[in-house]
Formats: sequence, structure tokens, C-alpha cells
Amino acid sequence: MTKIPGAGLAKGLAVTLRTMTKRSVTQGYPEVLPELPPRSRGVIALFEENCTVCMLCARECPDWCIYIDSHKEVVPAKEPGARDRTRNVLDRFAIDFALCMYCGICVEVCPFDALFWSPEFEYATDDIRALTHEKDTLRAWMWTVPAPPALDERAEEPKEFAVARRAADKAAKELERGAGREGDTR
Repeated sequence: MTKIPGAGLAKGLAVTLRTMTKRSVTQGYPEVLPELPPRSRGVIALFEENCTVCMLCARECPDWCIYIDSHKEVVPAKEPGARDRTRNVLDRFAIDFALCMYCGICVEVCPFDALFWSPEFEYATDDIRALTHEKDTLRAWMWTVPAPPALDERAEEPKEFAVARRAADKAAKELERGAGREGDTR
């Protein structure tokens, strides 16, 4: 088998000519926003009301890019003779997106559903110090989080719901039996 000199060059030029005649699919980004997939990951949003300052997200973060400050507040007892309670109050919740590797461990580990993925992706800046976003910005991104997908009506009921429903049905039957015995006066 003999090699024709310049065959590779001819093949490359043929590919170039084919692509030159096709229409470009490039979008003008700032003017035309891209269509993102439904549940795409952009930045991490904070739902402050659900945060109990348990610090799990900050402890589990492999990059240590989550900064949390809090203080304890005494909540007076509602009833006389009861003890006062203390609760943690969130003072500062910040994420340094210059360090963040977007792994999502903080979102997964949060037991109180305070962190969510937002599809927001336009937060670039020319100053690296401006990539540390405080709870106000994280809260604003919370409103861009899409609603969870609807449950499949053909899927089986979650175990927790089934157990709770059975317990409620059992309690209702016992209540009916108790009411039936009280009404039975022979």
C-alpha cells in the first residue's frame, strides 16, 4: 500500500471547506441568554429561615469556603415555671465562590433544607474579593430556585408516609371502638 503525499493535508482542507459552508450556531451571549436545563446548578442559595446554625455545611465543606457566625439568644418560657430556652441566631452566612468547587456537599448534608442549588450563573466580577457573597445575596438567589419536580403518581408511597398513615388509621379505629363502647350502655 503506497501513501499518497499530502493526503492528510487534503483531508483536513476538505473538513475545513465543509464547515465553512455551514451556518454558525454561536449565540451572542449577553444579548441572548442560554436555555439552561431545568435543575441546572449555578450558585448555592440560602433559605435563612430554615438555617439552625448547626454548622454541618461548614464542617463538611472540603474547601472551607463557608463562613458562619452566630450568637445564642434566650427565648423566655411561655408558661410559668417552665425553663427559658436558648437558640442560635444566624449573624453571618457567607460563601466564597472563589474557593468553592461547586461539589454540592453542603446542599446534600444540610438536614434542614436551608441550602439549595440556584440556576443563577451571572455573578462574575473583576475583583476576586467580590466573589464572597453574604446572606443577603444568597437569600436573593433563593427566589430563583425552581420548584421541585412533581411526584410521579405511579410511584409507590414513601415508607415514612405509609407508616404514619397506618399509625393514624390504627388510632382512628381505636378511637371509634372506644366511642362505640361508651355509647353502648346495657
